Amino acid sequence: MVETRPSICRNCLAFCPIIVTLDDDARVVSVVGDPASDGFEAYTCPKGRAIPDQLRDPARLLTSMKMTEAGRHEPISSATAVSEVASALRRIVDEHGPDAVAMYIGTGTQQHTFGPKAGAALLKALGSTLVFSAATVDKPAEKTSLALHGNWQAGGQRFEDADTWMLVGANPVIAKSNGLPYNNPARRLTDAVRRGMKLIVIDPRRTETARQAAVHLQVQPGEDPALLAGLIHIILANDLYDHAFVAENADGLAALRAAVRPFTPANVAARTGVTQEQLIEAAHVFAQAKRGGVVCATGPSFSLNADLTFYLALCLNTLCGRWTRAGEPAPYVNVLLPAHTPRAQPLAPYPAVGGRRFRSSDYQQNASGLPTAALPNEILMPGEEKIRALICIGGNPVSAWPEQGKVEEALRDLDLLVTIDTHRSATAELAHYVIAPPMALEVPGTTHNVEYLKYLGVSRGYQRPWAQYTPAIARRPEGSDLIEEHAFFYGLAAELGLPMELTVPHAMGPYAESPPTRIVFEPGYVPSLEEVFEHAFAHSRVPFAEVKRHPHGHVFPVETIVQPRDPACSAMLQIGAPLMMQQLATIAEPHSCVDGDGSEFPFRLISRRANAYMNSVGIDLAKLNRQMRGNPLFMNPADMAGLGLHAGERTKVRSKHGEINAIVEADTSLREGCVAMWHGFGTGSSERTPGSNVNRLLSLDDHDSLTGMPRLSAVPVAIYAASEAEPGLVDA
Repeated sequence: MVETRPSICRNCLAFCPIIVTLDDDARVVSVVGDPASDGFEAYTCPKGRAIPDQLRDPARLLTSMKMTEAGRHEPISSATAVSEVASALRRIVDEHGPDAVAMYIGTGTQQHTFGPKAGAALLKALGSTLVFSAATVDKPAEKTSLALHGNWQAGGQRFEDADTWMLVGANPVIAKSNGLPYNNPARRLTDAVRRGMKLIVIDPRRTETARQAAVHLQVQPGEDPALLAGLIHIILANDLYDHAFVAENADGLAALRAAVRPFTPANVAARTGVTQEQLIEAAHVFAQAKRGGVVCATGPSFSLNADLTFYLALCLNTLCGRWTRAGEPAPYVNVLLPAHTPRAQPLAPYPAVGGRRFRSSDYQQNASGLPTAALPNEILMPGEEKIRALICIGGNPVSAWPEQGKVEEALRDLDLLVTIDTHRSATAELAHYVIAPPMALEVPGTTHNVEYLKYLGVSRGYQRPWAQYTPAIARRPEGSDLIEEHAFFYGLAAELGLPMELTVPHAMGPYAESPPTRIVFEPGYVPSLEEVFEHAFAHSRVPFAEVKRHPHGHVFPVETIVQPRDPACSAMLQIGAPLMMQQLATIAEPHSCVDGDGSEFPFRLISRRANAYMNSVGIDLAKLNRQMRGNPLFMNPADMAGLGLHAGERTKVRSKHGEINAIVEADTSLREGCVAMWHGFGTGSSERTPGSNVNRLLSLDDHDSLTGMPRLSAVPVAIYAASEAEPGLVDA
């Protein structure tokens, strides 16, 4: 007898509600969208529908593994793994101090609720300050730009009543990421366009999202800041900005006006490949609308000068007054987080950089955290401050970080590498211990993480008071020995005799309205995830018990009206930050290009998203690889013809840092001179991860000057036919 149960997909940050069919043994048979969940229209993407295959994957780890002296992994019980890892940590800390131990938190942690918080609590108990995350190799500019510009306490204007919307390097129809509401973004966009909203997309590719754009600015990769400066130039030159809003809430207009003066339509058109007519049209469409917003995503974040791109997008929002005003409904209402009182007022800028500096390079701590790109050198560089142990949760550095060879060398050099993963990833293959956790439907979950996103950037999170809870509904595989991430860290603390204080913030960054919730259990006690939930949501806006009463999720009847500016508030948004104005002056110089004249490397390689994958998750699953095996090199047919290449032919892609092979495929959506590949492929020895690793073309030394974010996109490359495959360059 089969049974259906509601739950939550946790394969990406959309957290779509799903209906799970279970067999008599509580094993997952199928997953579909939940038609009873308001506003999702029973939507799921291929990743969600592949959950049964993920759970039943023959390569899934059902027990933890330990590296033997012979270099092979053998099974080890979770209890023994906890004991042995604790002993190794104790030895390293005793001999080298607590900062010899570091942690890396990857993007896979949305499946593992409270695992990262428990990991951070363990490191704090050890005395280590070295918690790194994917935030600094993904979108660090999102936080540094807010630090430089300031945020708006009430949030940006809502998409549902916007007259215009501008997306910079975002393809939320595919990525389900920031830029559009998370609940079925393709449907939300279609509905908006039908009611007359004019979409502006800035992207080198005519993406699935750009197909609905009123204006598509098909920019030369890496020229996003020049294009945005050009739009600001047009808006200021034509007096299209919101005078009253800027006068009351922003400083720096004169500095911004002077800085964008060189970015005339003619100059910007020449360097971006966008016509003057398109630039002028986009500026007028955006500025003359009543409501809207500008949102940046990973596309521009992966290029150099990302901080400037994100900063100028915030300046556009401020110039046109695209922030929620007093008397309007707040767009991002807490449900599982505590109640808050948003006001129509600025949140002051704060330091974008500062804190820890690193001995191996010019990297330093910034508003997004510790720069992850510094880790390989900090592991390899001798000395007392050398990092000797790394715990990796929800991440796959060998797949995700630039300069794969150095990353592998660094991980091999560690005295202790522990990775928590459901599979033997390329990173797990190098680990001394691989800790096997349960998967999403085998543990309870909530949507609370999405509520935090409003503190990270514009148009992030649920734009309605939605929340959902799910218990564990799937039986764990027979004979398995799995340990939840939080339980692993609590177990280590118990073995080490350390107190654990799990911190649950009520906001991210310096803008919290109330102190965080601090959860402390009896020393040595390992709580269940349900117990952690009860403590974490003890102060939620809607009682946690009430959220549990709605197994399909619910839009709760809690409306928060934005209050007027506090008379005592003196904060102002900063649209003329000196550091950003200096960067604008630098890129305005005629010879500011750091890549030469393009003769040696005439193409620009960009990254792109696939509907079937979330970073490197899913690339080795047969169900998701039926149509396209590996990660081809996508090229405009005109470029292919110019090189005499044909679809399906093997090519070589070369940068100044390395070379890979790839299979070329035609893609008319790309502008000429621009090529694209998916990241995360071709890693490790497994035949299950075919394709070529793009990170071999990248360098940790080629990075943003402010955040240390490595350049992952707009990379200069040369492409030529490969008559024979060279060993090690491609697995496909």
